[in-house]
Amino acid sequence: MVNLTTAYTAPINPPNASPVLDRATVFAGLRKKVRRAQDFVPVIISCEVVKVEDNIVTREVVFKDGEGPPGTVKEVCVESDPTKVDFQQSDGTTISNIISDGPSGEPNDLFLSYSFEWKHPNVEAGSAEAEKLQAKHKKTAKMAVDSTIETVRRMAKESNL
Repeated sequence: MVNLTTAYTAPINPPNASPVLDRATVFAGLRKKVRRAQDFVPVIISCEVVKVEDNIVTREVVFKDGEGPPGTVKEVCVESDPTKVDFQQSDGTTISNIISDGPSGEPNDLFLSYSFEWKHPNVEAGSAEAEKLQAKHKKTAKMAVDSTIETVRRMAKESNL
């Protein structure tokens, strides 16, 4: 068994970004992502919320073939407003979406980071398969962060958050 970890961070408001997104808007986007993951992450094809209790949402997601665990995956999502959402999959895989402050300290100098810890019970640590999966996970992390920022910005333009 191997646990593979990776993280990716991108600026939320790079130069010339429009509209400029504030923390509340980005967090509203993350909350929407919990409930409609397929609108934010291209490798997820469906998302059904099965339970909401305070800041904890239990959902079932389905990934595109070969892009995530097969079949329906149960995730428990914990929303920690205004900074973080944690996702715990039934196999122990954990994902965190974190809104962080940039070095200037300005309110709109924000970054979005995703960290991942994937469980692969049938993969040997140090194997070629583990290396291949790690490379794939790095690409997935970048895609997930970038597509989330793009989607939140589009939804903000459309007043759809």
